[in-house]
Amino acid sequence: MDAVRCYTLDFFPENILIDILSYLSVRELVRNSRVCRRWKQLVKDQRLWRAVDLSTWKRVTSRVLWALLRQYLGHGLRLLRLRGLLLSARAGVFLSESWLRALGSKCPRLRRLVLIHTDLRGLPSCRLLPLSLQALELHFCEVPAGFFCEGDGVETLVLDSVPSFSDQHLRSLSAWRGLTRLELRDLIRVTVAGLKSCVPPGAHTLARLTHLELETGSRTQMVALGLGEGWPGLERLSLGGKEVGPGLLSLGRLQDLRSLRLRTCRLTQMMVLRSCRCLTRLRQLEFIEVEFVEDEVRSDETDRPPASDDDPAPSLRRALRSMLPACATHFSRCTRAVNKD
Repeated sequence: MDAVRCYTLDFFPENILIDILSYLSVRELVRNSRVCRRWKQLVKDQRLWRAVDLSTWKRVTSRVLWALLRQYLGHGLRLLRLRGLLLSARAGVFLSESWLRALGSKCPRLRRLVLIHTDLRGLPSCRLLPLSLQALELHFCEVPAGFFCEGDGVETLVLDSVPSFSDQHLRSLSAWRGLTRLELRDLIRVTVAGLKSCVPPGAHTLARLTHLELETGSRTQMVALGLGEGWPGLERLSLGGKEVGPGLLSLGRLQDLRSLRLRTCRLTQMMVLRSCRCLTRLRQLEFIEVEFVEDEVRSDETDRPPASDDDPAPSLRRALRSMLPACATHFSRCTRAVNKD
């Protein structure tokens, strides 16, 4: 035991120490770098800075960002998540042009950037973002009028509750030649005309888009999916919100659709069957947090299979299996309600 007690962390291999440090947050890593020179060298290892989440650090300012970029962030960074000062009483510049240029220069392998509560109206456009970005997520952010003028390298764009995002921004996305996945959630300024103008064919449309996610409580936005002659090339579609019904009416026009996800909505069995009967190429159908509404079972209806928490819509599952034998159906956290009217 005396021989065991004399051992310290200095006797541990470097790989084991890095694995232990990987469980710490960014703030804890910075604190541990002040212990000694060896720990400072270990903390700077790029294996610890592949995915950096600063959204839980409440006092992140531009000064902190510069310190992290100069001392720790480097070629190992793949994912960066930031929370801005949009809802903070401490106003000021959060993401400056010089910091974004330095980020792109020092972190050439950054693939995903997630911004939360960030005011981007001080930036002229998204050209200042690192050229290596493949995915950009904006949650509760503010953007200027010409922000989305160009973004050739971005393949995935997520816009969640961005109040200033309008039809003009949506049309400008047609210049993003690499954009294949677009997620729109609770965008109050996007109209039917804006969505209709993005449907190919046309000069300023999202012709390369293969994955679209629309989650909104607006009935008019869901109706816009049924305008035109469908969406050629669209293979994956996700609909969510209170007004999913009108969006389901357009599914028959999406002849290339292979994956469909419905979430956080109320549906009936007849609504689903009518919408999916023309989707002969559909291979995956997901229901996430869906409430299935069914009529009250009468005493003479004994052939209906019983529903359970694991299988809230057994009759719907059987009907879909018969109608689309090559499609896999999944139910996750779904419930059922009885309509007594």
